[in-house]
Amino acid sequence: MNEKRTIQTVAKAIAAFFHDRKRMPTYTEMMELLDVRSKSAVQFWVRKLLANGFLAKDKKGFLIPSGSFGGLPVVGNVAAGFPSPAEEELRDVLVLEDYLMTKPGTSYILKVTGDSMIGEGIREGDLVIVDREREPKSGDVVVADVDGEWTMKYFTRKGETVILEAANPKYPPIKARSELRLGGVITAVIRKYHQ
Repeated sequence: MNEKRTIQTVAKAIAAFFHDRKRMPTYTEMMELLDVRSKSAVQFWVRKLLANGFLAKDKKGFLIPSGSFGGLPVVGNVAAGFPSPAEEELRDVLVLEDYLMTKPGTSYILKVTGDSMIGEGIREGDLVIVDREREPKSGDVVVADVDGEWTMKYFTRKGETVILEAANPKYPPIKARSELRLGGVITAVIRKYHQ
């Protein structure tokens, strides 16, 4: 097994631990995970993972996930129209957090309730990623506080007036009577098909 593959295997084992337990393993736990007999062997792998961008250190020097840590392999394309042969070939490693959030420091996640955005393909139970600092343009889907109630709708500006519109004909357009505060622009939708 070549060194790069070994590094990926080690990173995968630590990533699995992190995702299961929501914390990084201790050096003693890494000994068992990596099937090594000493902490110096763990230290060897930690240095390799740091050098290859799988791990980083926070301000206090503690190990944290980084780069392609826990990423999924991108193995090709699949046609959503007519069938075509699917070739499975490793092309890249994709970290979903990096793909879904261009600015993680300004983003947050909300769980969708209701059906007002069903025409946009946003369903009840979906998760949406919101960028609180992005400036909305007409047609963007936004999260907004309208007169004390939060909602998710299309953003439309007509002169000085902002109108929020649903993607479901059951719901009329909304115009704030007294106050409109924007909570951010929706940048991604996440749907899980099977629990």
